[in-house]
Amino acid sequence: MIEYTSLIRTNMTISTLPFAPQNVMNRKELKLRAGDTVRVYTKIEEKGKIRLQMFEGLILATKHGAETGATFTVRKISHGVGVERVFPLYSPAIEKIEIIKRSQVRRAKLYYLRNKVARDIRRKMRNFIEFFASTEDLQKARDAAIAETPDVIPELKIEANQETTKIPATENKEA
Repeated sequence: MIEYTSLIRTNMTISTLPFAPQNVMNRKELKLRAGDTVRVYTKIEEKGKIRLQMFEGLILATKHGAETGATFTVRKISHGVGVERVFPLYSPAIEKIEIIKRSQVRRAKLYYLRNKVARDIRRKMRNFIEFFASTEDLQKARDAAIAETPDVIPELKIEANQETTKIPATENKEA
């Protein structure tokens, strides 16, 4: 086995990692495309040891086909934040690529998902804020709903009237 060294720049230091060349035919046979959910295992050197790190997500785009400079972009949501990585297809730093799920999509590039996810989050936050309204706001909304419905729900109207006519015991002692 021939060993190659690859230069990786990490925080202003350049480290050399020994890598074996990848079987190009195996990577070509994967035929990655937009919409696939993949798990990419990359080699990372920490404190002189090499470990595998997994990055699982949706392929947004593939570029340059099956050429030597082919890349694919993977997006995942990590702790509520969208993270994207661009992987070279034939990089020796990639140990293996697993295709978890193949989806059929109508686009070659799924960049619109970035905006779609942001819209969905904004919509959820809007509903979330409405959910945590104060009790006074909820009481006002309930009273307004009861006033608008003429005798449709008589028991709710009675309860609302009883609540407003009750006098606390502390006020009776003073009077």
